[in-house]
Amino acid sequence: MATKEHNIAPKEQWTPADSWAFWAFGIGMLMENYIFSLAPIATGWVSNMPKNLTSLLLSWAPIWLIIGIAVAGPISDRLGRKNTFYVTMTLYGIGGLGLIFLSSTYVTLLVFLAVLLFASGGEMNTIMVASHEMMPRHHRSKTMMLELNFINLGGLLLAILSMTTRAWSHSVELEKVSVGIALLLVLVVLLFARVNTPESLRWLVRHGAKEEAHHQALKYYGAEEGERRYQAVIEPPKRQVNNQYLKVSVGIRLYATMATAFAGAAGFGIFTYVVAPYYYQSLTSQIIFVAGLVGFITGFIGLWGNRLSRKHLLLWGYLGTFVFAFIIYLTTGTWTKNLDLFWVLVVLFNIFVAVGYITEDTLKGEVWPTRSRGTYTALVRFVSIGLYIGTIYLTAHYSLSHTLLFNAVVWAIGASGAVLWFFKGLETGRGVAIEEASNETEA
Repeated sequence: MATKEHNIAPKEQWTPADSWAFWAFGIGMLMENYIFSLAPIATGWVSNMPKNLTSLLLSWAPIWLIIGIAVAGPISDRLGRKNTFYVTMTLYGIGGLGLIFLSSTYVTLLVFLAVLLFASGGEMNTIMVASHEMMPRHHRSKTMMLELNFINLGGLLLAILSMTTRAWSHSVELEKVSVGIALLLVLVVLLFARVNTPESLRWLVRHGAKEEAHHQALKYYGAEEGERRYQAVIEPPKRQVNNQYLKVSVGIRLYATMATAFAGAAGFGIFTYVVAPYYYQSLTSQIIFVAGLVGFITGFIGLWGNRLSRKHLLLWGYLGTFVFAFIIYLTTGTWTKNLDLFWVLVVLFNIFVAVGYITEDTLKGEVWPTRSRGTYTALVRFVSIGLYIGTIYLTAHYSLSHTLLFNAVVWAIGASGAVLWFFKGLETGRGVAIEEASNETEA
């Protein structure tokens, strides 16, 4: 869709504050998946665990994740992005120390995992909101996608720690302590990065704190670049755009983002976090490792995030994942007898999962107005992950074949959201400003 641009602000320059923000957001994403992936690995930390308790521990992760999301979304809209980060980092510290020193029983393990998961749910939601608002326009898509790639690195790091510690010491206790210490070390780096980043200027301006926004812009970005950033927020670029193209209904935005988010959470989760512990418990860490490694390598497609179409990436990522999910179902009888084929399918499946995932996670934080971005992003994540919790219990007594058929249906739902967005949604990639992606631009 051709557009005629007016009042385009000068191109924003990359600054040290942007580098600090990028690393703070990326490490925050790493922490989220590191903690989320703890639950299936923790199923091996308690001996003789009944299957119903395994289901509880597996569902414990998304339950507390969505509680954290539900709380942090509105809080970040009301109190600010940076203040919300300080809350989640404090909870990380409490949960990490409790995991190391106090989680000796099943109950205490659940308690401190809940604290960590609550914090990680709020942390990731706030990152999805703040990154779109804070990063320079011509780097916005690229940085968001690369930050999301740290999620894969988080699962990869945890899997490596778990496998090497257990292989070296054969001690569950040492494995638990090493996982907790690594978490606290990453937290120290995260805290240092956050101190060197500003509050979202867009959030400050939308809440009437223009003087504070101006002060923070000059403090963190320098006089010349700070003034440029401040003016870009005060007077964002105006565009003349076809009204029908610009006005994407809330219903379309909600279905497209919820359907793709649900498939991303449930579809990946069923195959990686449910099938593994139920059917291949001895391969749980290896499956998480391979999925994380493939996703991490594929995630570098984000380097071209500002040049690529968000619509096309979303469409091909979800259609490709659905096709491979269906192939995995059809060939169940073959790959269950041939682990080499199983690993080939795991790799191919996760390539498309990664493309769809980083695109969907980028999309669901950018299509809402600044004043309510945290709340709407939280709503999408709450519903999609909440539905994933239902799938854990729904598939608990399914056969392997039925579980994988259900997984293909889940990805079909995700593909329907991608198709809808392709034909009815906005193009939010290719350097589009956040004001236009979120419908805040004047038509």
